[in-house]
Amino acid sequence: MPRNRYYHGPISDHFDGLRFHNPGHPPTDRSLREMLRWKFGETTAKWPAHIPIVPAVPDADVAGLCVTMVGHATALVQAPGLNILTDPLWSDRASPVRFAGPRRVTAPGIAFEDLPRIDAVLLSHNHYDHLDVATLRRLHDRHRPLIVTPLGNDAIIRRHIADARIAVGDWGDTVALAGHAQVAIVPAHHWSARGPGDRRMALWGGFMLQTPAGSVYFAGDTGYGDGAIFRAMRDRHGAPDIALIPIGAYAPRWFMAAQHTDPEEAVRIMLDLDARHAIGIHWGSLQLTDEARDEPADRLRLCLAERGIDAARFIAAAPGDRFVLPG
Repeated sequence: MPRNRYYHGPISDHFDGLRFHNPGHPPTDRSLREMLRWKFGETTAKWPAHIPIVPAVPDADVAGLCVTMVGHATALVQAPGLNILTDPLWSDRASPVRFAGPRRVTAPGIAFEDLPRIDAVLLSHNHYDHLDVATLRRLHDRHRPLIVTPLGNDAIIRRHIADARIAVGDWGDTVALAGHAQVAIVPAHHWSARGPGDRRMALWGGFMLQTPAGSVYFAGDTGYGDGAIFRAMRDRHGAPDIALIPIGAYAPRWFMAAQHTDPEEAVRIMLDLDARHAIGIHWGSLQLTDEARDEPADRLRLCLAERGIDAARFIAAAPGDRFVLPG
């Protein structure tokens, strides 16, 4: 009988005793036939090998709420007395091996040596472009941050960092942080796997961060579905001041729609959350899917214009970009 190698716990509306799933959402699992159809039947845009950036050197501490983009799903979120990284990735590739797999085309927007004190890490799920063991080990050796993550991911981390500080929880659980802040683990429409035999054995999710300087939603990876989970977040946690929402890795839609939002759906998430500001993440650093590198940012601008939404409300962040919440 199959056995979950990461998590053992009670059955719930999103855990059947072996695997997690997305209630009321189309399946995210894809067959080998579908994989082959994608890889051999679709056209993949060619990305440049390297895009120059201007890296930022963040302040050690801030007085308000600030987000600095590192690249892909990694951002530095700062509030008074609190420095947080989302899904930290400083490795050259998002892969289980160093010699193959998606290679970043942009350097990190903050050099690792220029990071301020890191108090906590929000780790959304176990895909290699989000859970990078090499980066987590470097952070642990230098900062020993608290890693907040959904169920099962703690087992993966502890195999590599036995004494890591980890707070693990289910959707709806809340963790206290430094700086009089707290973070709730919230649902996402996604999936998990580190290899061929552990699909959906660890939970995935997003985060709703509350600080005295303001609130931040970090989506991790998610599909849109009917939008109900985002409207429920708004009702439970309030409208975030800043929402970090993925806008890339969405093509082809027949393969990706259940697991990754496109720019138009990202705007719908912003509106469902009633977020004051949004920052587009998960684009332009790693080529994971078929769209052209700049297409997510271009489509985001077009969608905002068509809806009559101020372009400054939802920006597609490049590595090194810094956003300070207006007072």
